[in-house]
Parts: sequence; structure tokens; C-alpha cells
Amino acid sequence: MLQKASDTPPKAENVLVLVRHGQSEWNRLNMFTGWKDVGLSEEGMAEAHGAGARLKEEGLHFDSAFASTLKRAHNTLDIILEELGQDKLPIIKAAALNERDYGQLVGINKEEARKRFGAEQVHIWQRSYDIAPPGGESLKDTAARVCPFYDRWIVPELQEGKNVIVVAHGNSLRSLIMELDKLTPEEVKDYSLATAVPVIYRINADGSVAEKRDLAA
Repeated sequence: MLQKASDTPPKAENVLVLVRHGQSEWNRLNMFTGWKDVGLSEEGMAEAHGAGARLKEEGLHFDSAFASTLKRAHNTLDIILEELGQDKLPIIKAAALNERDYGQLVGINKEEARKRFGAEQVHIWQRSYDIAPPGGESLKDTAARVCPFYDRWIVPELQEGKNVIVVAHGNSLRSLIMELDKLTPEEVKDYSLATAVPVIYRINADGSVAEKRDLAA
């Protein structure tokens, strides 16, 4: 679990930036993607350039960069770093940050899935905290790998005063944001991340959130 906030947390100066990858080809086709390694669509590449441009306008420079092993995430990060003139910054790629596994839903159009399994059941699989689709992962399962990775690899970077960027996926980032924002399982059902919209956190030394804002276009 992430460290809990104290009553008087110290002021945070550095930032943690979380970005969901740009639109993928399967996002464009409204298909369940999960661990399938599909690339960015043309719109997704344009979104990634836009995210980089907005971060550049903020005057941000990163010391550490993390992404999932899926190319839609690390390709988005490549484009962002190119926009920032930091294309030489090493990227740590980790499967712990991969999208949650949608199991038997992978490759199925979402409208087709609703017809096959029922709209209510598909909604439960998509938005619930601890109910997994057949053969796949729940958000709780995803958090069980994302949050320990964050604690082990990213928290120490932040504690050293580094600016850190993480590019991953809608659900892997939802599981982390659930912990950062102290959302309940009910609250996280309604939380969504748009593609390629940077979310900027300032994290206190004790792990609590000092400030949060997003850079929607």
C-alpha cells in the first residue's frame, strides 16, 4: 500500500505525471484490448504529440521515465519525450504497468460483447473493482501488481526530488490513482482517464498528494 498522509506533510516541489497512452488501433475499433500488443492509430500519435506539447508549455523536464511493455504505451512516451527534446532519456519498461487482462473479451467489439453477455454484465466487468471478466483480471488484481511496483521503483525517485513520467493504460493507471486519491471501490467505478491527457501530481515526502491537476486540451 502507498504511504499514508500525515497531518502536516512537507511541501512537494517535484512532479509525478501519469499519462494514458494515445488512441490505439483497437480503441479506434471499440475492441477490448487488454494485453494484446496493438499500435497507436494516427489519431493516437497526434494525441501523444499534443500531450508532449502541453507538458513542454508547462516547462517540465523529466529525470525518470516508466512505461508498460506494450507498444501503445512506450510509443506514446517516445513521442512525448521527443516533443520535450528528451528522446535520449532511458525508459524503464515494466509488465507490472501493463493494461489489465480482459481474458476472453480480448479482441471482441464492445457492442458485440454487450449483445453476447448483456450490457449490465459487461459494465460490471469493465467498471467494478473486484469482479474479473472470464479468464481475465479485475481492477483489484491489476492493483496488486501496479502498486507494489510504484512503491518499489517510483516512490524512491520522487523522494530523491526527481520529476517522473509514467505512461501506461486506463486500468493500470486507475488502480494507481485509486490509491493516490484514496478512492473507494464505489468511487473508482466512475473514474475514467482520457487518452493522452497528462495528469500532474505533486507528491509529499510521506506519499500523500499535495496537488493534482490534468492538462486536458
